[in-house]
Amino acid sequence: MFLKLLLVGILTAYFWRYFYYPEPESIISDTFKEEYDYVVVGAGTAGSVVAARLAEDAGASILLLEAGGHFDESKLTSWASGWIALFTSSFDWGYYTESEKDVFKGLAGKRSYWPRGKALGGTGVLNGMQYTRGSRFDYDGWAENGCVGWDYKSVLPYFLKSEDIQIPELYSSSIYHRRGGPIAVTYSPPSDLTPLVLKAGSELGYNVTDYNGELQEGFSVVQSTLRNGIRSSTAHEFIAKEKRHNLDIVTRSFVTKIFIQDKKANGVFFIRNGRKQYVKARKEIIVSTGAVNTPQLLMLSGIGPSKDLQKLDIEVVQDLPVGKNLQDHQITILPTPVKENVGPTWADLMSKWSELMYDYLKTGPLARTGLDGSAFLHIDKAKIGKSAPDIQIIFFNFLFGENFLNFEDRIAQELMEKDFNKHGFVTDICTTRPKSRGSIKLRSADPFDYPLIHANYYSNYEDIKTVLGGIRIWEKLMETDTFREIGVDTSKTKVSFCSQFEYRSDAYWECYIRHISTTEYHPCCTAPMGPDNDNSAVLDLKLRVRGIANLRVVDASVFPNITSGNINAPTVMVAEKAADMIRGIDTVGEFKNRV
Repeated sequence: MFLKLLLVGILTAYFWRYFYYPEPESIISDTFKEEYDYVVVGAGTAGSVVAARLAEDAGASILLLEAGGHFDESKLTSWASGWIALFTSSFDWGYYTESEKDVFKGLAGKRSYWPRGKALGGTGVLNGMQYTRGSRFDYDGWAENGCVGWDYKSVLPYFLKSEDIQIPELYSSSIYHRRGGPIAVTYSPPSDLTPLVLKAGSELGYNVTDYNGELQEGFSVVQSTLRNGIRSSTAHEFIAKEKRHNLDIVTRSFVTKIFIQDKKANGVFFIRNGRKQYVKARKEIIVSTGAVNTPQLLMLSGIGPSKDLQKLDIEVVQDLPVGKNLQDHQITILPTPVKENVGPTWADLMSKWSELMYDYLKTGPLARTGLDGSAFLHIDKAKIGKSAPDIQIIFFNFLFGENFLNFEDRIAQELMEKDFNKHGFVTDICTTRPKSRGSIKLRSADPFDYPLIHANYYSNYEDIKTVLGGIRIWEKLMETDTFREIGVDTSKTKVSFCSQFEYRSDAYWECYIRHISTTEYHPCCTAPMGPDNDNSAVLDLKLRVRGIANLRVVDASVFPNITSGNINAPTVMVAEKAADMIRGIDTVGEFKNRV
């Protein structure tokens, strides 16, 4: 019976695809004009939003420049489960941090691998798609530190503007959710692990909650940016559905410098088809190239720490602390095989049968993002409701079978699952508000030289203590009746490279953390906004570069401090709010006064 249904589904999909579903008009422009009102550099999560919103003004002309190609050059950019396979591909800048003392001790070359999107949609086409706004305390903290107008009450309407909630039980949550926006937010099809995670959390006394609702604290099903089993990135939803007459999108165009004259940004130089090109901007240049590329481009253009620029013989246009406030979430993974058949195996995820099921029916293991459950927790429960959570826990519903985290071979041999038919899950312990700060610096004055990324993880020892507190919660979770009943096996975390310490002692876990911790893929804050009296700020509160006319930054670089959880949704919010600022309008009146 199943085979008959599959055959009918395949034939229906084929018929629909080739006879009823029209080929979309190409949104890519082969040519461009000499001058536009707005030039948006970077078609990632933020740039796609800004360009699309600016194009709503029929009289405005916009050029959107992207260093990569169209996301539809690989079907993996639309798959729910395709994100891991895109790492190290042509869709990835493929950055690595510099090696550092007492961290990355088990990573190849002692460096953390930082995948960053290089295509329409940017990192939004190769992330794990978890939709997380962060804690209200994050944004209220921004405002308390001088970022007036960026408090939770002020930013919530912009989250609502872009959201199309697809979770029936949240339809009635008119304060915190909205239907009808561009970005679909839904539950990834649950595996057998999902209810177990929620049940185990309940056993420890935690609430099951909507982490994008009133209170972030508790256990939740992961909310994902998926629409009918297909990735719902900003490129998919904001720019790829129609060709706009006043928006030219030019791909494979690498911007190398912003031309600034008399403290005014006039245009950008870029390389396309091996040739140097130049385009002018009448009104503004908006830089949306992400937390790594944005500071690099600003510094190459003469905006940055004067001492650093002078060492590279770059003319200083504006002395600003670009790249000095790098923040990121760190993760520590805890692989846990189980005796019961819970979730897909690595073999399931790699099988051709699963690929066919997804391609034609949007079902099966590949219809899931792989992220089943999430928890935002305080180490000290007395602080619940008084501050943002300390840790985020993410439960992946499969055991990692390939070394996509850049472990040394000896480490991968112990942590990766050799038996691809083995069931289990991986728990990811993540700091939410790390105290450590890193930096982005230029390696040279050559724009094709990747910048120096000093992640500086755990330079503040409080971050180690926070991760350790998260591991202690994980230990209690593994001891719940719920997880014992499925035969959890935590022995995979008993590793030889920390065997000099007593297993599960504080010293043992610190050794484990320092060996295998890596990025949660959330770099931000490298060109932060701030009030006029904040000497650490690069931008004003309208995201304009200080001292330079007609130049604005709109991406995760602008955060003054990292938010609690995945940063894709906050980046969309920033772009929505920035578009209103640029256009001089208020498009969220209907969503105000909800909280």
